[in-house]
This record gives sequence, C-alpha cells and structure tokens, in this order.
Amino acid sequence: MNAAKKKAWIYLENGTFLEANSFGASNTVVGEIVFNVSMSGYQEIMSDPSYAGQFVTFTMPEIGNVGVNSQDMESCAAHAKGMLVRKYQDRYSNFRAENSLANFLIEQNVMGICDIDTRYITKMLRSEGAMMMIASTEISDKEELKKILENSPRIEDINYIEQVSTKVSYKHTQSTYNDRDFKYDEAPTPQANVVVLDFGVKTNILNELVSANIGVEVIPNNFNGDELVRRYNAKEIDGVFLSNGPGDPLVLKNEQREIKKLIAAKIPMFGICLGHQLLSIAHGYNTYKLKFGHHGGNQPVKNMKTGLVEITAQNHNYNVPDNIVEIAEVTHTNLFDNTIEGLKYNDSPIFSVQHHPESSPGPKESRYIFGEFLSLIRR
Repeated sequence: MNAAKKKAWIYLENGTFLEANSFGASNTVVGEIVFNVSMSGYQEIMSDPSYAGQFVTFTMPEIGNVGVNSQDMESCAAHAKGMLVRKYQDRYSNFRAENSLANFLIEQNVMGICDIDTRYITKMLRSEGAMMMIASTEISDKEELKKILENSPRIEDINYIEQVSTKVSYKHTQSTYNDRDFKYDEAPTPQANVVVLDFGVKTNILNELVSANIGVEVIPNNFNGDELVRRYNAKEIDGVFLSNGPGDPLVLKNEQREIKKLIAAKIPMFGICLGHQLLSIAHGYNTYKLKFGHHGGNQPVKNMKTGLVEITAQNHNYNVPDNIVEIAEVTHTNLFDNTIEGLKYNDSPIFSVQHHPESSPGPKESRYIFGEFLSLIRR
C-alpha cells in the first residue's frame, strides 16, 4: 500500500506555481532546483553532500521501487532539500532493502514531492536554467510562497560546506563494495598516505582511494595549510586530495587561501568536482556558473590523451574557465558542451577532474584515475 500522501505546493522564481502530492517530510523549504538524469541510485544521490541546498528533479519516471538500505549511503545523512518525481512507488522490492524511500525521507526531514510532470520541469530548467524554488505542505497561497522565496537567501549566498564537512579528523579504512559477498572490502596495505580535505566528500570516493592502495585521513574544511606543508616536508603525508562539495566555490575564501600554500609547496594534489574548481580559483582562474549544470550518470567525456570516450557520473553547476589552458593541459573534455572536464597543471604535481570517477551509482569507466593519483605521488 502506498504511503499516505498530502498536498504540496511549489513556487519557482520564474512565477511557475504547481500543485502536487507529498510522500516525504512535511515542511516549507527553499532551495535551488536542478534535474538529474540518472536511471538508478536515488539514495546515493539524496545522500550526496554536493546536493545540499538543492531540490533534485528526477527524469526517471518511477522512483522508490528498490527501497533504501544502510550500505548505500554516500554520507551519514540525506543532504538534499527534497526530491521531485513523476511517480513514487512505496511498495519496494529488493533483497537488500531495509526501508521505504518515504520513511527514509521522513526520518531525514527531507521533502518528497510526487505526481508532478517532471518532463515539463526538466524542459523548463533546460530552457531557463537552474533557479530557486519553495515547496510547502503547509502553505497553499501563491503570493505567500512568493514572498517567502523573495526574502530567502540564494544558494550562492550560503556556505553549505560548514554544514557537510566533518568536524573531527578520522581515518577511513573501508574499501570498495564487493558485489559477490555483498559487503565492503577491508583496506589493502597502503603504498602512500594522503589527507582528504572534506568539503562534502562522498563515501565511495574514500573507498576508491583506499582500493587504490592509498591510506586516507579525512580532515575538516577549516584546515591549516602551513600545518599540511609541515607534515608533507616531514614525510608524514605524501599528498592531498580535494573533495567534492556543494555550492559556489567562489564563496570559500578561507579554503582558497590555504590551498594556495599547498600549491606553493609543490605538494602532489588531486581534486574532484568542487576540489577541481577550488584548484582553478587558487591558481587565479575564477569559476563560472553553467546554465543548468551537469547532473546524472550519462555524461560522455573524451580522454584527450587516449582518445577514448568515457561515460561519467556528474553533479555540478559550476565550471572552470577556458583560459586556464594558459597554465594547465586539458586532459578531459565534455562532449555534450565542450566544457573542461580534467586538467593537469604545467608546473605542479597537480591534476583534477570535474566528473566523478567513483561513479556511485553509475559507470566505472573512469575509476582508473585514482590509480593515477598514486602514480603521481610515487613519481
């Protein structure tokens, strides 16, 4: 039997007003709306810290049919503001499922909105771009919703990193998921040790680093660059990884300042998504916002070294500028819009990618990049 539904109302900043049903938490919430074209992995998407501050519109028409389970979390909680789906299926069927998606969202205080035309919303976002919205199970008046939205801060004005980054340092020793034994493997013996700067890191990024024979220590976003330089010079660590995360990278002034110290010290570094963007900014090349971003598991990326095309998972609204070729070599290019997907800096042992090579969920064609980080460190 389907979960009890109640009415929900949506108002977008372009004036669109919609009525739908709710299957998640009852609330009134403001956030940025984006669309995701993944065909699976809704739990991983909702628990990805990079979605903090956002409502995710799923183009996959039926959501909820495999339930949720504790193993597939990408972090300790669901960070998205909510999810918009065409049809919610409360009657889940999967041998790994432990609960329904509706119960999960209610426990996490995240909104779930269904019985809405997600094709219409997706086409609108493609045409007009990502925008702010408000969703409510409590307020049905369009003008009242409009007033609340207009008086709320925009996503680019909020530092969500402070909410999603770890507060204390910790060692990560879990490796990648073994689909034969249905459990996560233990860590192999590390051949190098790195510090992970946590801006909202996904668990499976850490798992892939461990699987690549890298020892992983995760530290908060308010790190001290001088201390990391000291540890590197003392051979306590061999490199630094910059994680994914939510929001506008230009907001992160303190992080940019400390990363510049690591660049000057020639520490081997690897960045993914937000980490990729922060490395660009720290080198003096500011990022810009894409119209509707890249969200999903079907983005074709060309490896400029091998000529091969890799199907990648992505989740970002911001991108590095084209003129960064003045100081870096482009290693990967997006074949949808020709934006830069990967860089290797000319005069530093630093490289980064915009897409997610851990691809959880999604294709695993780019996971070799974690091994390249170990090779860079050993060189």
